[in-house]
Amino acid sequence: MEFEAVIGLEIHVELNSATKLFCDCPNNPGDEPNINTCPTCLWFPGAVPRLSRAALEKAALLCLGFNAELQPRSAFDQKVYYYPDLPKGYQLSQAHLPLSRGGWIDIADEDSSPKRLRIHHIHMEEDVAKLVHEMEGRLPISLVDFNRAGAPLVEIVTEPDFRSPHHAMEFLKALRTQVRYVGSSECSMENGTMRVDANISVRPKGTNQMNTKVEVKNMNSIRHVGDAIAYEISRQSAAVAAGESVILHTRLWDPDKKVTLPMRAKFEGPCVPDPTVPQIILSKQEIEDLRARLPEMPAVRAERFVQQYGFSAEEATYLSSDPEVAAYFEAVIKDGVAPRTAMHWLTTQLLPAVKDRSQELGQTKVTPARFAALLKMLSADEINANAARDVLAHLFDSDETPEAIVSARGFKQVSDRGALDAMIDKVLGEQPAAVADFKSGQGKAMGFLIGQVMQASGGKANPKIIRELLASKLEAK
Repeated sequence: MEFEAVIGLEIHVELNSATKLFCDCPNNPGDEPNINTCPTCLWFPGAVPRLSRAALEKAALLCLGFNAELQPRSAFDQKVYYYPDLPKGYQLSQAHLPLSRGGWIDIADEDSSPKRLRIHHIHMEEDVAKLVHEMEGRLPISLVDFNRAGAPLVEIVTEPDFRSPHHAMEFLKALRTQVRYVGSSECSMENGTMRVDANISVRPKGTNQMNTKVEVKNMNSIRHVGDAIAYEISRQSAAVAAGESVILHTRLWDPDKKVTLPMRAKFEGPCVPDPTVPQIILSKQEIEDLRARLPEMPAVRAERFVQQYGFSAEEATYLSSDPEVAAYFEAVIKDGVAPRTAMHWLTTQLLPAVKDRSQELGQTKVTPARFAALLKMLSADEINANAARDVLAHLFDSDETPEAIVSARGFKQVSDRGALDAMIDKVLGEQPAAVADFKSGQGKAMGFLIGQVMQASGGKANPKIIRELLASKLEAK
């Protein structure tokens, strides 16, 4: 029997608001343990939670970015369970009246056809504290860091529309891009600002039945999500084929062994309405005002890049996948650089150089204006590509203008035909075998001769003029 997977995701995204969800403590979970706490997030007697408007707006913008419908009325519930990382004995979440319903993300399927993956709802909730497990001598101990308690989260709950690891991975990539565009979170699985749980079941292919699902946790990269889902599909398919029952439970992904391991039975605590946090009421005007704050989203921007700059769909999607890269590119274009030149040098030279230096694009000394000045010199044949790469390397460490670097280091391109004529005559006299090869139809001889002239010029000669003069001289021989 052939099986197919039925997969749904639950994605927690930590909002980057300045304070926690229900108090004014700094929202900096990575600070020294237990310095960002107060009676509210420690839940001392008499503490009253106050919903952060800034966190609500960031959550609402995130929802609108996924084409979700913000609800006019939403409310918090007490999700009751007992664990050392939970100060109150319950978590404030939105089980019954979530912030938004519906929404979707479009991806490309394995065969490149479009596929729409739906979102069921998005709700707000507070994060819990962090357990730190250590050894005290031979005794294992667990410590609690309450910096994270009360940090603002949204949980994105999808429909079970996913059928493969590819679907999940592409969905998460697109989700991460769109959340970064609206500015609600950094959305990094590696840093813990995005956490993903996958609910996976299998069924006979071609049927619509819903079978027992297994939840998988502890995946700290998009690649691990794909690997964990692939393993769990294989494990469950083998079990069902052997006549075994799939039991509802939670498993952990072990990235070293590349297997999922049993963790605990699945337990859902009761959720009751919370009386301390007032309901969230959003008027039609407030929702429209929030919608007006949305930036141009990545899919729309990619389509504009295709229409406006003549890029392929792949080029436009790559350029628009990071809002910082897309904005940098358009700033360079605005400074007078041809779109394709800007795209080529940004993606093949600047971004790899930034990555090699472990920097962020917006934190380097290579501002869009300085990068544009360099590319304009290249387009005007004032320098060649080799010199441009050398100048780019200097721009990372120097405050000098590209023009000053070219002048000080002698990078200016040699385009004087008289000077190049002399170099070419010298090379042709020294390379009679290459000249003969060219005359016999060996095209690679031209490349060799151009290289020899470039070497004779110290890498400063204009290769376009070299090729033109060489072709003329070789035809005359």
